[in-house]
Parts: sequence; structure tokens; C-alpha cells
Amino acid sequence: MTLPAAAGPRPATPGPSGGRRIVAGLIRGARSVLWYVDSVLGGQDYRRYLAHMRRAHPGEPLATEREYWRERYADAERNPGARCC
Repeated sequence: MTLPAAAGPRPATPGPSGGRRIVAGLIRGARSVLWYVDSVLGGQDYRRYLAHMRRAHPGEPLATEREYWRERYADAERNPGARCC
């Protein structure tokens, strides 16, 4: 007795290279999301400050990251700008 053939083509299953591509895509996507969140929260700001100071004010002393954030928050308190509260 023979069994009838399955209707339609069988779904493709990813092989080793297909699985690696999926994992690489997931990692790339996760890095993009982390970069975006880091940018929104200001994680790139200190690096931009350093680049600006080295480019526009060479030879001047650079603030440490701690000093940079302390001054930035103090400035935000002195000049509230468009904050809601």
C-alpha cells in the first residue's frame, strides 16, 4: 500500500547558512535599537563634546565625563527652556 503524496511544496527550512543569516540579522537589529536608545538618552553627547573640543579648541583642558554631565545638568537647572515641569 502506498501513501498519497503531500499536496504542495514542502516549506523550506533554513540550513546552517540560513540560520546564521537570521542570527546575524537579529544581532544587527538589536545593535540598531541599542544605538538609537543610547542616542536618545544622550550616550553620544560626551563623545561629541570631546570631538568638538579637540577640533575647535585644541590644547584646552577637557572635562572628565563626570564633570561634563555635572555641568550639563546644572546648566539645565539654571536654564529650564522648554521642559514640561
